Amino acid sequence: MVTVQRGHKADSSEPHWMPDGAVAGAGRPAGLAPAGLPTLHFFRIALRRGAWQWGLVAMAGFLIGLTLSVLLPSADQAATSVLLTHNPGEQAADANQTDMSMARSWPVAERAMHQLGLRQSVGSFIAAYSVTPITDRMILITVGAPTMPEAMTRADAVAKSFLQFRAQQLRAQVPSVLKVLDQQINVAWRQADALAVQIAKQSESAKSPAQKAKLKRLKARGRHAGNVLNGLQLAASAYQSGTAAEIADSRILDSAAPITHTQGSLSPGMRDAALYAVTGLIPGLALGMGFVIVRALVSRRLSRRDDVAAALGASIGLSVGAVRRGGPLRGGTAAGGRDLQRIVAHLRNSVPRSSAKPAALAVVAVDDLRVPALSLTSLAVSCAEQGSRVVLADLCCGAPAARRLGASEPGVHRVDGAGGQLMVAVPDPGSVAPVGPLQRGSGSAWERPSPELATACHSADLLLTLIQLDPALGADHLATWAGDAVVMVTAGQSSAVKIHAVGEMMRLADVRFSPAVLVATDKADESLGVAREAALSPPMAYGVAQGLW
Repeated sequence: MVTVQRGHKADSSEPHWMPDGAVAGAGRPAGLAPAGLPTLHFFRIALRRGAWQWGLVAMAGFLIGLTLSVLLPSADQAATSVLLTHNPGEQAADANQTDMSMARSWPVAERAMHQLGLRQSVGSFIAAYSVTPITDRMILITVGAPTMPEAMTRADAVAKSFLQFRAQQLRAQVPSVLKVLDQQINVAWRQADALAVQIAKQSESAKSPAQKAKLKRLKARGRHAGNVLNGLQLAASAYQSGTAAEIADSRILDSAAPITHTQGSLSPGMRDAALYAVTGLIPGLALGMGFVIVRALVSRRLSRRDDVAAALGASIGLSVGAVRRGGPLRGGTAAGGRDLQRIVAHLRNSVPRSSAKPAALAVVAVDDLRVPALSLTSLAVSCAEQGSRVVLADLCCGAPAARRLGASEPGVHRVDGAGGQLMVAVPDPGSVAPVGPLQRGSGSAWERPSPELATACHSADLLLTLIQLDPALGADHLATWAGDAVVMVTAGQSSAVKIHAVGEMMRLADVRFSPAVLVATDKADESLGVAREAALSPPMAYGVAQGLW
């Protein structure tokens, strides 16, 4: 059995991370100066990385729209045309626009609903019909309803209500217009009478050329005043007759009829489905992209190589894309693709070359355990099949690496199918900080490992350890398992403070860094991941530099 380090009281189920900016013994990463504002490149990377998320939201909006088009009854449509006569003194185009606005007005809709006996909101009734111009004197009223007979009835009712309301408005305007014209006629009449009196007087005394010239001017003014008076009288008469003609000659040309669709045109149901789908897709797309961008702006999780290297304080030696879920071990490597093979090769090259036995390497998983466990088990089996005596210690909660090798129970187990060269060590579930076989410094500070573990490691050529660090415990016990460690980080899953705390704990435990591995790296990431040159991208840089992340 693997023994534990005493003196620590903590739950071993999961690492306990302290609040941001409160990691014991961890200062700010060096050289992290505030960066500028986010760039278009930053947003492009964020959208690309979250493409599956905003795409899923957009697709959800699309499907919701289609579902609503099925659940909500599609409307049958009927149309009727109305011929309108306008007053000769009006501009036909302006009058036509006024008529179309009037046809979709609240009073017309209320009048039609009253005639039909409908009990629904006026707004929904108005939304169910449209008014379009055919010519300057003709409009088309199209009404939708659950059934065709209802659509035809409603179209006729809207047309009749519109004509009735229009006639009512025209009649209501007559008295006020005639009153204004009468006032103007009276003024013109008085002016004409006054000029007639002046002309009569001037005619009797016009002897000299000057008097005759004055008389001539008065007669010209008198003729003009008469023309104005006659024009106003004709306008009043024309207005009355024109209004009467507007009312009498405006009529429904034909009764409402169903709208037929020619071959190749969309039916109302298909058109409604397309409209609902697009109406759901566009807001869904905007909502999804907005969510991804806002999350990227406020996120504390790091994705770029330079960001991770700056927070960790160590360079990124290998970055790979998303690793597929591994299958059975085949020839020492799980069926996880080329990226997994690259990780295994990187770990193999990171094993320290020394005469001391066993050579020891730890893999420190910052977040996701699946890829580190898969990589380490692949390396262990490969080395064992090549004749090396290997001990794999799984110190993580749930023992994911040991489970892949069929050894999930606490203790030291020999793995079948590896030529008897592979042993798996699993600590007791109650262990807090399991102690390894590599005692450092004064032995009084540490308890001894179990005899089974000590015996297995004494004869082993390679000791591989999978571990997750907890700031509540530190990393002192890691030094008893390996002097060298490879940190594995999954892009977009850990904050700068968490990654930086892992690096600080390893430095305090005097564990040497091997180049780290970044998994699920974005293809658009152009940074190098060199710790001394790294600088966090906005907006993370400012937060880390100020201790906010």
